[in-house]
Order: sequence, then structure tokens, then C-alpha cells
Amino acid sequence: MCVAGLQAQDLTSYVQPLSGTASSTTRSAAKHGASTELNANTMPAVTLPFGMTQWTAETRQSETKCQPPYLFKDSMLTGFRASHWLSGSCTQDYGSFTLMPITGTLKTLPADYTTPFSHQSETTLPHYYRVDLPKYHLITELTATTRAAMLQFTTQKADSIYLLITPNSDRNEGFIKIDAKRGLIWGYNPAHRLYQGWGKPAGFSGYFVVQVEAPFSAWGVYSDGKTKHADSLHNASNMGAYIGFKLQAGNQLRVRVGTSFTSLEGAFKNLNAEIKDWNFKALVAQNKQVWEKALGQISIETANQQYKRIFYTSMYHAMQQPRLFNDVDGKYPQFSGNYQVKQLSGGNYYDDFSMWDIYRGQMPLFEILKPNLVNDCVRSMILKGQQGGWLPIFPCWNSYTAAMVGDHVTAFISSAYVRGIRNYDVNEAYRLMRQNAFKMAGDADYKDGKGRRALDSYLKYGYIPVEDSVPEAFHKKEQVSRTLEYAFDDYALAQIAKGLGKTADYQVLTARSLNYRNVFDPSVKMVRGRYIDKHWVDPFRGSSKEFYITEGTPQQYTFYTPQDVKGLARLMGGPQQLETQLDKLFDAGEYWHGNEPGQQIPFMYNYTPSPWKTQSHVKQVLEDEYSDGPGGLSGNDDAGQISAWYVLGSLGFYPLNPASDQYLLTSPLFDAYRITLPGGKQLKVMAHRKSVGDVYIQSVKLNGVAYSKSYLTHAALMKGGVLEFYLGDKPNKTWATKATDQPQSLTN
Repeated sequence: MCVAGLQAQDLTSYVQPLSGTASSTTRSAAKHGASTELNANTMPAVTLPFGMTQWTAETRQSETKCQPPYLFKDSMLTGFRASHWLSGSCTQDYGSFTLMPITGTLKTLPADYTTPFSHQSETTLPHYYRVDLPKYHLITELTATTRAAMLQFTTQKADSIYLLITPNSDRNEGFIKIDAKRGLIWGYNPAHRLYQGWGKPAGFSGYFVVQVEAPFSAWGVYSDGKTKHADSLHNASNMGAYIGFKLQAGNQLRVRVGTSFTSLEGAFKNLNAEIKDWNFKALVAQNKQVWEKALGQISIETANQQYKRIFYTSMYHAMQQPRLFNDVDGKYPQFSGNYQVKQLSGGNYYDDFSMWDIYRGQMPLFEILKPNLVNDCVRSMILKGQQGGWLPIFPCWNSYTAAMVGDHVTAFISSAYVRGIRNYDVNEAYRLMRQNAFKMAGDADYKDGKGRRALDSYLKYGYIPVEDSVPEAFHKKEQVSRTLEYAFDDYALAQIAKGLGKTADYQVLTARSLNYRNVFDPSVKMVRGRYIDKHWVDPFRGSSKEFYITEGTPQQYTFYTPQDVKGLARLMGGPQQLETQLDKLFDAGEYWHGNEPGQQIPFMYNYTPSPWKTQSHVKQVLEDEYSDGPGGLSGNDDAGQISAWYVLGSLGFYPLNPASDQYLLTSPLFDAYRITLPGGKQLKVMAHRKSVGDVYIQSVKLNGVAYSKSYLTHAALMKGGVLEFYLGDKPNKTWATKATDQPQSLTN
């Protein structure tokens, strides 16, 4: 297949926004997933890449934790939500509001106005959504820009139509105001913190302004189903506003909506900047082109249409977060503030980083595709650290959370740095990262979510002993996982220390990068909980979920040493033993793709005498753990990390160690693809195979020259050129088996 033959395609038609809206049907999820971990928790979001607000049909009201606004199994609809749901998460929405059109008699209780709908009557695309509401003889359509949206309601018979506008506060908070003369409704829904500091004000609100094309003949406010003819309402239970119209059959009612995190004025400015007229069809076309350009940065060639659907759906999901937080004029809410508004001097400010997940693959994907976005994200991290006093661990809801384990904002900044993405104050970034790595926050700051959890134990013992229950954390205990992840974060920070000439820090941090050894028990060849006196937790259950492991088992977490895979192999008895232990994991069905700490595991065979097993297992994961149906993701998508894994794995390279500049190779899923790189260069990749089942690498050429290494550097990738894989149906057991052809490791 010739890459030059790749043709322009209608890529948005391949995106399946309903994928991930039902419980997972994949192999590993069936065995290892449970409860909320069985759900990908995505929604059919209408948005633009990394937009401030996503729009979705709403089948679940409120902003309940671990409940996305839309579930595929539901058959009743309660409106159309302007959502800030963290895509694919088990968190909760915030600052959202819902618009619901109804006809006939005014009703303001959800139990009265909820309406049946059918998936057969839905059209779901990244830039457009449509659904028929037969109960109300209405067709609803919507499209969205980065900070604004337009909805169009078409009546199918003459009737009264009412539009309900509901701030979705579960705390009976918020405000709504009707300006009948100007055809405007505006309001806000205060955001609250999650995890550490749970329930406290987050220091900003979700603001909105709704502009109606036609004058309305009735209006008022409601609370708990009771209406009154007033123009505003504040801090009431189940509150909202309604406006009413008289329409004939075939009439269309259009509304435009602006959103902001700073003010009502900001929402209105955003609306006026992004939607300048009432031409719904033209806006749909404009938003489609934005998505076509974003998706088209990677153009794939394959006869398998399902592969195309999964790939471009994965791209779509990977571009839901991080979330743009600033208005068109550069104003944004101060991080961890109290309704203070800050002004950017340039670029954009982002938040909602599910950082425990996305540093692994999702952010490295955009270090290839969108380095300017990555620069903005690092600058956003620096601003957060300066405004709050500490670099956050898991910045979401524009606040500290102390969620999950590790200190992976450091890992993310390091991954950008080692790839030469440095358009920010590197020294200031280093100061903040170093503070996290070397200092414990004071009691009040620590309880507020600032600083590494249990850092004092980690520094004192070289691991976190099980006696330290890590009480000030959403994820308590999990001492072994914390130890492993801090060791990697230390390695990540050491790379920047080395680049800045901070030799003493580099040496200390590099030594700490080996702390994973302190929780590895050679008698069982796995990581294991350990006490202060260094004896191990008994009994040992390697394939069971244990209190000292995060969302997994000791066997699964043993392989989380991305900085030093060769060192781990040596602890096990050598590369052959590493291969044996990997085989045991896969043979026992213990690989769990839905949990991020194991997602590098299939690529670890590139450090063994059998890199061909990476090619086999990655292909199996791509086939078993992804589909294009509603249950087609293997667990929480976690802001796009599960989806980004598919993108990278199907292209044939993955950053096993995100804080290095190397991508580990495997066989591409597609016949050919092209990545359009920043600056206009292109990487063209061809997979030469005689039959569809040819998955094993026989040889590789880079720009026509034989290439024997099982990795590709970031610099080589970003130069562009032509990369060719020659594949066969049987392994080539000599390709990339020499130590000199294997990826780097902290120790050899």
C-alpha cells in the first residue's frame, strides 16, 4: 500500500460518541473490573477539542460522583446538559446546567417532564447531535464551539413550547435571572471540591448566558415544582427558569449559549466571540471542519472499517481533556482561589488533568501532535503552583485534590522537557517540582491536598512501610504503589536536574529512583508490602487485590518500573526471567488493561530475548480490549488515557517510560498511515504484509536504511520521513534481540 494514495476522508463519520457509554464488554474488564470500574464513563459529547464545555443529552440528573450525565442503558431523557464532566472518569460533574424543551402544559418537576427517546432516533457526532422526542413532537439538534453552543428545536405540530433552564446544583445553590426585554437568561452554579477538601467551595462557578432568537411570551422561575412569575431566583431547591413560546408546525426555535468560569460577563463575551449569527447549519459545518482537521492529523489506511471507527473514536476521546479554562479575553479563575480572576499574558490556561492516568500516553501523544498545547499545559501547572504555593498532584476542578498516588505532574513536565518542549520558565517549574520531592507541606497545607502524601516515610525508609496508613488521602494506604510511583517521579525530576546542571540533586534523585528495589521480594519475584523492620506482609497473595496496592494486585504492579526495566529483570534473575514472569501474567489472564499502571506491560518484552511477544500481545490487546460498540472500552477511560493507548498501540509505538525520549516499537495495525507533524513535516509509515494475519516484525527500514532497534527516539520521529515495517506470520526471533538494540534503562 502506498502512503501517497491516502485520500481525504470524512473522518467525523467514523467517530462513535456512544462508545464507552455502557458497561465494558472486554475480556480483562470481565475478569478484573468491578462496580464503577466496569464503566468507561464517557458521554456523547458535542464539543471542540479540549473545549471549556461539552454538551450532551442528559439521562441522569444531578452532579453525582461516578455518574456520567448519559448512560446508554437509559431510555428516558431529561434535557441537554452543558457539562464539565471529566470524560471517562469516576468523579463528578460541576458548574453544569441543563436545557429542556417541552410542549403542551408547563411542567417543572423532572418526574413529570422526562421523555422517552430511542437510540435509533439519535445522530451522534463530535460536532453535532440530534434526537427525536416523540412525546413532545420535537426534534432537538445541537452543535458546540469551544466555549459556546447553539441548540435548534423544530416543532412537528402547533403547540406551546417551554424551555426549562436548570442550574444543576445538588446543594440548592446558584442563581438564575431572566431579562425578557433582551431575550436573555443567565445564571451560575457554584463548583465544589472533590477528594481532599471534599465539599468545600472550589472558588469559581459555572456561568452561563442563554440568548433566544425569538421573543418569548411567558416566563418565570420555579423551585421544587412550584412556579412563580418572577425574573430571578437565588439558592433554592431544584430551581430554574422557564420561558414560553407559541409555535406552528415546522417552526424552529434557536438558542445560543455562552459559558465561562469567571463571570456572567465572560460568558456573554465568549458567546459573542464564538457564535456571531443564528445560522445553525453553517455553525455545524464550521465545527465539523475543526474536527476534521484535528482528526486528520493522523490519516490511516486500512480496509478494516471497524479499525477506523475505533481509531478515530479514540482520537475524539483523547481530545476531551485537558479542559480550556480561560475566556476569550484571557481571564481565568485563580487556582485554588476564592473567586479571584487572573489575566493571562498569552496562551491558554488548562485544568482537569487526570494526571495519574494521562502522563503515561495521552499527554505524550500531544507532545507529538500539539507541542504548543503542551507548553500551555506546563505554563498552567506553573501558575497553579505559584498561586497555591505547591505544585498540584492531580489538578482538577481548578483545585488541589491529592487524588490517586504518585506525583505525576512532575512526570508530565519531565516528559515535555526531555522532548525539547520548553517554552516556559523551566527553572520555576523545577523549583516547584523540587519542593514536592524534598519537602513535606505543613499540617494545614497537607490536609488541604498539597505535597506528596507520606513523603516523610518515603524519605526516611526508602519506601513507605505499611505502618503508615497515609490517612490524609482519598486513596489511603497503597504504600507499595506509592513507593513505586515516587521512585519513577524521582527519576523524572532527575532528568531535568541533569539538564539544568544541578548535579547534587541529580545524584540524590537518581539514587531514589531505585527505591522500587526496597519493596521487591526476591523470594516471590514480586513487589510486596513491607514493615518498618523490613519483614514482609503475610500471607502473600500475588494475584489478589491487596491494601498496599492501588486498584490492582502485586503481580500486576510488579512491572511498574518504567525507569529501570533492566534493573527489574536483574532482580528477577535476568532478562529471561523477566520474560517468564511476563508470560505467567498473560497466561493466567492477569493482565488488566483497564488499570493504567499495567498498560506498559505488553511492551516490556522489548527488554527480553523475545520482543516478538510484544507484537503478539499488543495486537491481542487491540483486538480484545477495544470495540466500536457502547461497551467497547475496557474500563474508565480516565480523561482519554485508555483511548490514547489504542491510538499509540495501533500506530506501533508507545512511551513505556514517558520521561525518556524513546518510544517502544511494535507492529502497526494499519496498512499505512501518515502523521502531519508541527511545522508541516510528515512521518509516513507502511506495514508490508502478505496477509491480514501477518503481525510479526521481520525487519524495519527508516528512510530506506535497515533499522534494528526496538525503539524510536522522539527526535527521529519528529524529523518525519518514511518508516517501513516488513511483517510475517511467524516471529523473527533475531530482530532487536541484542542488548544494544534494546531501549534504555536506568541501570544495565
